[in-house]
Amino acid sequence: MTPNDVIKLLEKQKNARGIAAWERMGDKSMKSFGMGMTQLRQVAKKIGKDHELALKLWESDYYEARVVAALIDDPKKVKLKQVEAQTKSAGFWMLCYVYTSLIAQTSFAQELAEKWMKSKDDLQRRSGYLVLSKILKEGTDLDDKFLESQLETFEQKLQKEENFVKDAMNVAMLAIGMRNKKLNKRAVQAAKKIGTVQVDYGDNSCEAVDCIKHLTNPALLKRLA
Repeated sequence: MTPNDVIKLLEKQKNARGIAAWERMGDKSMKSFGMGMTQLRQVAKKIGKDHELALKLWESDYYEARVVAALIDDPKKVKLKQVEAQTKSAGFWMLCYVYTSLIAQTSFAQELAEKWMKSKDDLQRRSGYLVLSKILKEGTDLDDKFLESQLETFEQKLQKEENFVKDAMNVAMLAIGMRNKKLNKRAVQAAKKIGTVQVDYGDNSCEAVDCIKHLTNPALLKRLA
C-alpha cells in the first residue's frame, strides 16, 4: 500500500460533522477528514505494521494520516533521530497522545522521557510526561523513589505549567498512583494538595482527568491491596 492509497482510503470515510469540529478546534497547520480514533485504528489494523509507509505518511498534512503513521510504525525500527524530528510536528494535543504511545514502545523510551521531563521546551516536557504515563501502564520497572520525586515536582509546579504540560503531568500522576498501594496513597495526597486541574482543550467537551476520583475508586484500591 502506498501513501496515496492510504489517503484515498481515509478520504472515503470522511465525515462532514467531524470536519466542522476540526475547523473549530483543530490545528490550523493540518487538514482533516473528520475521522475518529476508532475508525483510524481500524484502518491501521487493516494496513498492519509498516515502518517505511509510516515515515512517508507522517509527511502528509492530514491529521488522520499522521495518526495512522504513528499506529502502524514499528517501534523496533524507530530511531531516536526520527522521534526527535517528528515530535516537533506532533504538537496538536490529540496527535501528541497517539505519538507518545509509539515512543513508549521504543527501546529508548524511559531514557528519553527522563530527559524531556527536564527540558525547557514545552512540547518536549509534555511529551516526556506522557511517555512516562504510558510506560508505567505497560508495567515498565521504575524505582518508587524516582516516581515519588515526580509527585513532588507535580505538587510544586503543575498548576504553574503551560496548558498541555499541566495536562500531561496530571495524566502521569494518575499512572503513578495506579502503580501500587504506597504510590497510590502518595499520589492522592499530591492530587489533593494540587487541587482541581483546569486544561483548555479548545472548543469541545473534554475535561482534565480527575485523579482523586480515579485513584480512590474502590475497584482500584482492592486490586492494589
